[in-house]
Amino acid sequence: MVRRLVQLYVGLALYGLGIALQVSSGLGNDPWDVFHQGLSRRFGLSMGAWIIIAGAVVMLAWIPMRQRPGIGTVSNVVLVGVFADLFLWLLPAPDALAGRWAYLIAAVLVGGFATGCYIGAGLGPGPRDGLMTGLAARGHSIRVVRTAIELAVLAVGWLLGGTVGVGTVLYAVAIGPLTHVLLPRLTVGARTPAPAADPEPEPAGAC
Repeated sequence: MVRRLVQLYVGLALYGLGIALQVSSGLGNDPWDVFHQGLSRRFGLSMGAWIIIAGAVVMLAWIPMRQRPGIGTVSNVVLVGVFADLFLWLLPAPDALAGRWAYLIAAVLVGGFATGCYIGAGLGPGPRDGLMTGLAARGHSIRVVRTAIELAVLAVGWLLGGTVGVGTVLYAVAIGPLTHVLLPRLTVGARTPAPAADPEPEPAGAC
Protein backbone atom coordinates (compact mmCIF):
# COMPACT_ATOMS: atom_id res chain seq x y z
CA MET A 1 0.00 0.00 0.00
CA VAL A 2 2.88 2.37 0.77
CA ARG A 3 4.25 1.95 -2.74
CA ARG A 4 0.81 2.60 -4.22
CA LEU A 5 0.45 5.85 -2.27
CA VAL A 6 3.96 7.04 -3.09
CA GLN A 7 3.46 6.26 -6.76
CA LEU A 8 0.07 7.97 -6.78
CA TYR A 9 1.33 11.23 -5.30
CA VAL A 10 4.52 11.26 -7.37
CA GLY A 11 2.32 10.77 -10.42
CA LEU A 12 -0.02 13.62 -9.47
CA ALA A 13 2.90 15.96 -8.81
CA LEU A 14 4.45 15.08 -12.17
CA TYR A 15 1.09 15.54 -13.87
CA GLY A 16 0.95 19.07 -12.51
CA LEU A 17 4.51 19.63 -13.74
CA GLY A 18 3.55 18.38 -17.20
CA ILE A 19 0.62 20.81 -17.34
CA ALA A 20 2.85 23.71 -16.28
CA LEU A 21 5.51 22.83 -18.87
CA GLN A 22 2.97 22.67 -21.68
CA VAL A 23 1.19 25.87 -20.69
CA SER A 24 4.53 27.69 -20.29
CA SER A 25 5.62 26.57 -23.76
CA GLY A 26 2.82 28.63 -25.28
CA LEU A 27 2.60 26.15 -28.16
CA GLY A 28 -0.83 24.73 -27.32
CA ASN A 29 -2.36 22.92 -24.36
CA ASP A 30 -4.10 19.56 -24.20
CA PRO A 31 -7.90 19.89 -24.66
CA TRP A 32 -8.87 19.99 -20.98
CA ASP A 33 -6.19 22.57 -20.20
CA VAL A 34 -7.31 24.73 -23.11
CA PHE A 35 -10.64 24.72 -21.26
CA HIS A 36 -9.13 25.41 -17.84
CA GLN A 37 -6.92 28.20 -19.19
CA GLY A 38 -9.87 29.74 -21.05
CA LEU A 39 -11.93 29.79 -17.85
CA SER A 40 -9.01 31.39 -16.00
CA ARG A 41 -8.55 34.09 -18.62
CA ARG A 42 -12.24 34.86 -18.92
CA PHE A 43 -13.41 34.65 -15.30
CA GLY A 44 -10.29 35.06 -13.17
CA LEU A 45 -8.90 32.65 -10.57
CA SER A 46 -5.76 30.66 -11.28
CA MET A 47 -5.64 27.87 -13.82
CA GLY A 48 -5.03 25.39 -11.02
CA ALA A 49 -8.17 26.57 -9.24
CA TRP A 50 -10.21 25.87 -12.37
CA ILE A 51 -8.62 22.42 -12.70
CA ILE A 52 -9.88 21.68 -9.17
CA ILE A 53 -13.35 23.17 -9.77
CA ALA A 54 -13.82 21.35 -13.09
CA GLY A 55 -12.60 18.07 -11.59
CA ALA A 56 -15.07 18.36 -8.71
CA VAL A 57 -17.97 19.13 -11.08
CA VAL A 58 -17.04 16.20 -13.33
CA MET A 59 -16.88 13.89 -10.31
CA LEU A 60 -20.45 14.91 -9.39
CA ALA A 61 -21.49 13.52 -12.78
CA TRP A 62 -20.35 10.11 -11.52
CA ILE A 63 -23.30 9.95 -9.11
CA PRO A 64 -26.05 9.00 -11.61
CA MET A 65 -23.61 6.53 -13.23
CA ARG A 66 -22.91 4.92 -9.84
CA GLN A 67 -19.18 5.31 -10.26
CA ARG A 68 -17.24 4.99 -7.00
CA PRO A 69 -14.29 7.31 -6.45
CA GLY A 70 -11.15 6.10 -4.72
CA ILE A 71 -8.53 7.97 -2.75
CA GLY A 72 -6.70 8.45 -6.02
CA THR A 73 -9.76 10.15 -7.55
CA VAL A 74 -10.17 12.62 -4.70
CA SER A 75 -6.42 13.27 -4.58
CA ASN A 76 -6.43 13.90 -8.32
CA VAL A 77 -9.22 16.46 -8.02
CA VAL A 78 -7.40 18.43 -5.33
CA LEU A 79 -3.69 18.02 -6.02
CA VAL A 80 -3.24 18.26 -9.79
CA GLY A 81 -4.44 21.86 -9.74
CA VAL A 82 -2.29 22.67 -6.71
CA PHE A 83 0.83 21.24 -8.36
CA ALA A 84 0.03 22.91 -11.69
CA ASP A 85 -0.17 26.33 -10.02
CA LEU A 86 3.01 25.64 -8.01
CA PHE A 87 5.05 24.71 -11.08
CA LEU A 88 3.58 27.52 -13.17
CA TRP A 89 4.90 29.86 -10.48
CA LEU A 90 8.31 28.15 -10.24
CA LEU A 91 9.13 27.57 -13.91
CA PRO A 92 10.85 30.35 -15.84
CA ALA A 93 9.05 31.26 -19.05
CA PRO A 94 11.21 30.32 -22.06
CA ASP A 95 11.81 33.09 -24.60
CA ALA A 96 13.59 31.23 -27.38
CA LEU A 97 11.61 28.92 -29.65
CA ALA A 98 14.02 26.07 -28.88
CA GLY A 99 13.28 26.44 -25.18
CA ARG A 100 9.54 26.44 -25.81
CA TRP A 101 9.82 23.23 -27.82
CA ALA A 102 11.94 21.66 -25.09
CA TYR A 103 9.19 22.49 -22.60
CA LEU A 104 6.55 20.99 -24.88
CA ILE A 105 8.40 17.72 -25.52
CA ALA A 106 9.21 17.40 -21.81
CA ALA A 107 5.53 18.04 -21.02
CA VAL A 108 4.37 15.17 -23.23
CA LEU A 109 6.95 12.75 -21.83
CA VAL A 110 6.28 13.76 -18.22
CA GLY A 111 2.53 13.58 -18.82
CA GLY A 112 2.76 10.04 -20.18
CA PHE A 113 4.88 8.88 -17.25
CA ALA A 114 2.63 10.65 -14.73
CA THR A 115 -0.49 9.06 -16.23
CA GLY A 116 1.08 5.61 -15.93
CA CYS A 117 2.04 6.35 -12.32
CA TYR A 118 -1.33 7.45 -10.99
CA ILE A 119 -3.41 4.95 -12.96
CA GLY A 120 -0.93 2.16 -12.25
CA ALA A 121 -1.22 2.83 -8.51
CA GLY A 122 -4.73 1.35 -8.73
CA LEU A 123 -6.30 3.74 -6.22
CA GLY A 124 -9.01 5.15 -8.46
CA PRO A 125 -9.10 6.89 -11.84
CA GLY A 126 -9.02 10.61 -12.35
CA PRO A 127 -12.43 12.31 -12.52
CA ARG A 128 -12.29 12.84 -16.29
CA ASP A 129 -11.18 9.25 -16.94
CA GLY A 130 -13.97 7.98 -14.70
CA LEU A 131 -16.53 10.03 -16.61
CA MET A 132 -15.42 8.42 -19.87
CA THR A 133 -15.41 4.88 -18.50
CA GLY A 134 -18.77 5.45 -16.80
CA LEU A 135 -20.38 6.57 -20.05
CA ALA A 136 -18.73 3.69 -21.90
CA ALA A 137 -20.19 1.25 -19.36
CA ARG A 138 -23.65 2.46 -20.35
CA GLY A 139 -23.18 1.09 -23.84
CA HIS A 140 -21.22 3.83 -25.60
CA SER A 141 -17.89 3.40 -27.36
CA ILE A 142 -15.13 4.75 -25.10
CA ARG A 143 -13.29 6.07 -28.15
CA VAL A 144 -16.38 7.98 -29.32
CA VAL A 145 -17.11 9.25 -25.80
CA ARG A 146 -13.55 10.41 -25.23
CA THR A 147 -13.33 12.12 -28.62
CA ALA A 148 -16.69 13.87 -28.16
CA ILE A 149 -15.85 15.13 -24.66
CA GLU A 150 -12.37 16.34 -25.59
CA LEU A 151 -13.56 18.07 -28.76
CA ALA A 152 -16.31 19.79 -26.75
CA VAL A 153 -14.00 21.09 -24.01
CA LEU A 154 -11.41 22.06 -26.64
CA ALA A 155 -13.95 24.11 -28.58
CA VAL A 156 -15.35 25.83 -25.48
CA GLY A 157 -11.85 26.48 -24.13
CA TRP A 158 -10.71 27.97 -27.43
CA LEU A 159 -13.76 30.27 -27.53
CA LEU A 160 -12.92 31.37 -23.97
CA GLY A 161 -9.34 32.23 -24.98
CA GLY A 162 -7.36 29.08 -24.16
CA THR A 163 -4.24 28.37 -26.21
CA VAL A 164 -4.62 25.90 -29.08
CA GLY A 165 -1.64 25.01 -31.26
CA VAL A 166 0.80 22.38 -32.38
CA GLY A 167 1.20 21.24 -28.77
CA THR A 168 -2.50 20.35 -28.66
CA VAL A 169 -2.07 18.03 -31.63
CA LEU A 170 1.25 16.58 -30.42
CA TYR A 171 -0.21 15.76 -27.00
CA ALA A 172 -3.31 14.14 -28.53
CA VAL A 173 -1.19 11.98 -30.84
CA ALA A 174 1.53 10.99 -28.37
CA ILE A 175 -0.15 10.51 -25.00
CA GLY A 176 -2.02 7.33 -25.94
CA PRO A 177 1.02 5.39 -27.21
CA LEU A 178 3.16 6.62 -24.30
CA THR A 179 0.60 5.48 -21.74
CA HIS A 180 0.20 2.17 -23.57
CA VAL A 181 3.94 1.51 -23.24
CA LEU A 182 4.42 2.82 -19.70
CA LEU A 183 1.26 1.71 -17.90
CA PRO A 184 2.05 -2.04 -17.80
CA ARG A 185 5.47 -1.23 -16.36
CA LEU A 186 4.04 1.07 -13.70
CA THR A 187 1.01 -0.98 -12.65
CA VAL A 188 1.54 -2.11 -9.07
CA GLY A 189 1.16 -5.86 -8.75
CA ALA A 190 1.29 -6.52 -12.49
CA ARG A 191 3.23 -9.60 -13.38
CA THR A 192 5.30 -9.96 -16.48
CA PRO A 193 4.97 -13.49 -17.87
CA ALA A 194 8.20 -15.42 -17.55
CA PRO A 195 9.85 -16.16 -20.89
CA ALA A 196 9.40 -19.69 -22.14
CA ALA A 197 12.35 -21.92 -21.31
CA ASP A 198 14.48 -23.07 -24.20
CA PRO A 199 13.76 -26.67 -25.10
CA GLU A 200 16.21 -29.23 -23.74
CA PRO A 201 18.64 -30.36 -26.47
CA GLU A 202 17.93 -33.88 -27.61
CA PRO A 203 20.59 -36.49 -26.82
CA ALA A 204 22.91 -37.28 -29.68
CA GLY A 205 21.48 -39.96 -31.88
CA ALA A 206 17.87 -39.54 -30.76
CA CYS A 207 15.20 -39.93 -33.42
